[in-house]
Amino acid sequence: MTKYLISFREGAMVDLSHPDLPAIAKAAGDASQEAMDAGVWVFGGGLLPQVASTVTPEGMVTDGPFPETKEFIGGFVVVDVASRDEAHRWAAKLAAACRCNQEVRVFDEPPPELT
Repeated sequence: MTKYLISFREGAMVDLSHPDLPAIAKAAGDASQEAMDAGVWVFGGGLLPQVASTVTPEGMVTDGPFPETKEFIGGFVVVDVASRDEAHRWAAKLAAACRCNQEVRVFDEPPPELT
């Protein structure tokens, strides 16, 4: 099995004052519960709007995301599945529930001495 990060950018979902937000939140919760019930859910959640810091190797802290991207992640799910196609199927379920595009990225395998 391989772990995949399924994420969406901040602002991709509807605004917190949008009248459909309760239905979207329920659909997202249902899709997440389905992943849990299927045994593929590892971890996930939404992130608070624009509460991020960037820390340099020297320990300097700045507010905001990496300056190169200027984008925040709005939320994510980590799934442990057998194939990229299966990760795409879960991303499609989450995209439909959240009503926004999802990005799928694979985690690198840790070196054997760390497992």
